Amino acid sequence: MSHRALIEAAQEKFGAILEEQLKRVEAMKKNAAGIDYASLKPITIGVCWGDGIGEFISKNAQDVLAHVLKEEVKEGKMVFREITGLTIENRVKHMKAIPDDVLEEIRECHVILKGPTTTPQAGDPWPNIESANVAMRRYLDLFANVRPVKIPKEGIDWCFFRENTEGAYVLGSKGFDVGEDLSVDFTVATEQGSERIIRMAFEYAKKNHIDRVTVITKSNVVKTTDGRFSRVAKRIASEYPQIHCEEWYIDIMTAKLIDPARRKDFKVMVMPNLYGDILTDEAAQLQGGVGTAGSANIGKRWAMFEAIHGSAPRMVKEGRAPYADPSSMIRAAAMLLRHIGYPQKAEKVEMALEVCGQFEKKVAMTGRDTGATGKAYTDYVLSWVDNRQLKSRWESETYNFQ
Repeated sequence: MSHRALIEAAQEKFGAILEEQLKRVEAMKKNAAGIDYASLKPITIGVCWGDGIGEFISKNAQDVLAHVLKEEVKEGKMVFREITGLTIENRVKHMKAIPDDVLEEIRECHVILKGPTTTPQAGDPWPNIESANVAMRRYLDLFANVRPVKIPKEGIDWCFFRENTEGAYVLGSKGFDVGEDLSVDFTVATEQGSERIIRMAFEYAKKNHIDRVTVITKSNVVKTTDGRFSRVAKRIASEYPQIHCEEWYIDIMTAKLIDPARRKDFKVMVMPNLYGDILTDEAAQLQGGVGTAGSANIGKRWAMFEAIHGSAPRMVKEGRAPYADPSSMIRAAAMLLRHIGYPQKAEKVEMALEVCGQFEKKVAMTGRDTGATGKAYTDYVLSWVDNRQLKSRWESETYNFQ
């Protein structure tokens, strides 16, 4: 094929991508109203088990939610809905990231607790279907990925705001080969998409009396898309004069997170999609590993809560799935509780995780039969949730444990 024919074919594909993105911009401009959970009865919590270790650890986290919300369930304020169709087998059967009937089930829920799902990659036995995570974020417009990392003994209390629906991931399945020698992928940034995630970060800082927001880009090199994100951040920062706004580049930021002299200075960080994926995995490793970190995916109408790691097919293949650490999914469950209006219950769960994982450590997770099963560890966490020594800040200025 001639160069001219290759270019014309690529232009046609690129034109379709631009049309799709411009439609998305128009939808964002409509600025849909948010949801008031206090007015809902019941609140429907969808539990998507996922696949791989997801089925195990999502059930562990569901047990925690069912335990702390048992009175609300009895009173008809809360109902659980189990959604089983996000397995890789079912997605491949329908050749869709999320089959239509599964997506409809998800949309009928108010919040979703989602286990890890397998995303095929080159060399896998599975067809190259899109990530279920990326698809769900797009279908439900879950624009904010919020990931807290807390290490009390080191004075670290970070909250990352990662843009979820733009950047390098949203068009990850839309790249194409131009002939035999050239491959092209895309990244995208919009004024509206950048503004809503950056504003959420500043509002979080304002409500929590935090006087510093760090914007993370590579705008000195990626001048157009990261440049837009940087410009929007500066514009929004001018509306919050009480909050100091600074911009750091992603490469040096990865170094500063492991710098004991500087890392305690950071509090709230906001960034485009790819950088957020990299940086929050690094941060989670400092907390105790990616298996300890949960995340929230928040939009105007729906919210989804999940672990930050994958489905660990190697663990499944080796028969170790029952020994997968459920801490990440339990932490995600705590974030779900906070989001729907139960901050005291959420804090009890979070403090129990800190006691079990960072202080007392009576039950150890190794990911193998040398340690506890996920169920045994969940029971350990629940024993601390119910422990009278553990008092949330609503009950006491400090909490005690032995």
